[in-house]
Amino acid sequence: KMLDIACRIEGLARHPSQESPPVTVLTWLRIAFILLLIAANCLVHVVPVVVLGVVKAVLPFAAVRRACNPLLTGLAESWIAVNTAMMGAFTDTGFDVLLDPGADLRRDGHYLVLANHQSWVDILVLQKVFNRRIPLLRFFLKRQLFWVPLLGLAWWALDFPFMGRYSKREIARNPELGKRDMEATRRACAKFVDIPVSVMNFVEGTRYTADKHAGQASPYRHLLKPKSGGVAFVLDAMGQGLHAIVDVTIAYPGGRPSMMDLMANRVPQVIVQVRQRPIPAELVEGDYQSDRAFRARFQQWMNGVWQDKDTDLDRLLGQRQD
Repeated sequence: KMLDIACRIEGLARHPSQESPPVTVLTWLRIAFILLLIAANCLVHVVPVVVLGVVKAVLPFAAVRRACNPLLTGLAESWIAVNTAMMGAFTDTGFDVLLDPGADLRRDGHYLVLANHQSWVDILVLQKVFNRRIPLLRFFLKRQLFWVPLLGLAWWALDFPFMGRYSKREIARNPELGKRDMEATRRACAKFVDIPVSVMNFVEGTRYTADKHAGQASPYRHLLKPKSGGVAFVLDAMGQGLHAIVDVTIAYPGGRPSMMDLMANRVPQVIVQVRQRPIPAELVEGDYQSDRAFRARFQQWMNGVWQDKDTDLDRLLGQRQD
């Protein structure tokens, strides 16, 4: 997220532990050096990704897609691996990954990945934990992000779905907007039928902040209210082809960090709990938009998942390093 890194330099002044240590010249030099390495890694990988994406688009034959897809995935995984290696080299952040004993995650699987969202650091955490362990994570992105220099084209080439992300108020005024996002979801999921994929969904729809939590009157201690529509759309579009739901809970015992906190080596510990959940058969086929009874059942299930996650966060946030 180069755009986010550039736009959040002010986050350096915020330390997760509430005490803001002085910003030294060495800290700024450290961050500038890391940003240069990130930019170089981006350029090295984005150029071949975009070239392959254009080839796949210009020659839309099944054989071309079959040849290009593993190459694109390999480039993306290499890009992530280099970023992860830099995170390991330049930070002392400790990672504790708690994987359910019964989980059976495979690189050739088809998964829906659900996670809480507190910081842009979450994306680097998810990529570190899952890179080359499950299929490449593909995020649903706002349509405007297509225009981010270089990265927008890379996300397009890697088949990241671009969505309108309309609000409830906009959909209420024009129901066709909701149908438009549903059709976009179907088209995106159709591309994933023949390739291993992990469809990533931050169910809260936005990053957690205390103000958002209070504004929602959220019933959860550590989470915003879940938005079930995106999950329902994916299950409707490709539920029969999914192997499982990967339920991820991310905890920062030292406090919610910014990207600058990570690059300044101010994130002491990350705890990631990974659960594998079965796809609820009764929720795979249903009209979430029009069937009120089905929507109520789906939201009840989603609220139950979120209540479990809130309870888990209570426990995980107590696991601070000594």
